[in-house]
Amino acid sequence: MSSLTNPRGPERPAVYWRRRLIVFGVLLAVIVLVIVLIVRLASGPGAENTAATPTPTPTATPAPTAAPEASTTAPIDEAATTDPGSAAACTADQIRVEAVVNGSSFAADELPQLSLSVTNTGSAACTMNAGTSQQVFTVSSGEEPYWTSTDCQTAPSDQQVLLEPGKTVSSNPPITWDRTRSAPDTCDQPRDPVPAAGASYHLNTSIGGFASADSAQFLLN
Repeated sequence: MSSLTNPRGPERPAVYWRRRLIVFGVLLAVIVLVIVLIVRLASGPGAENTAATPTPTPTATPAPTAAPEASTTAPIDEAATTDPGSAAACTADQIRVEAVVNGSSFAADELPQLSLSVTNTGSAACTMNAGTSQQVFTVSSGEEPYWTSTDCQTAPSDQQVLLEPGKTVSSNPPITWDRTRSAPDTCDQPRDPVPAAGASYHLNTSIGGFASADSAQFLLN
């Protein structure tokens, strides 16, 4: 029979509460979903990338250090230091000084070795002070001097030597030039490197007031 002939009464309260709970749960789920979508849209891909990218740590820049100083100690061979006895002092007409470089061309990572030699061209023995206090090495290019051994020389010393006729003595060990400009006020400071890339330089030397007759030419690459 139809419900019209057999009408049903109201349902139990528990049924109504279950329906209300179901509707409330659905509404709560929809609200949570909407909130999640809004948060994601507000964040956007740019914000995610920003959060994922680590901030680089600044690297400390090392402080400049002073360029290594060229050695300015070039004593004469010990074998030449003998008792001068009654020999006279050497004179300009019996002394030949020669500037010596250990090569004619140097690569960018090579340092020239500078030295000098002294020869008694006379017929009699003579004596002279050949110590580092009497030696001067000068590197120049054209008319401009770039480096002089006495600019930053430390602890110069005297050395009396006896030169027999025809005898040659040399400074030993040679001076290592660091390819920088020198000046008395830059001894404890970084110094500028000299021009290279095939630049031509000349070494002139003197000892005891006697200068080398010719310079020694070399190239810096």
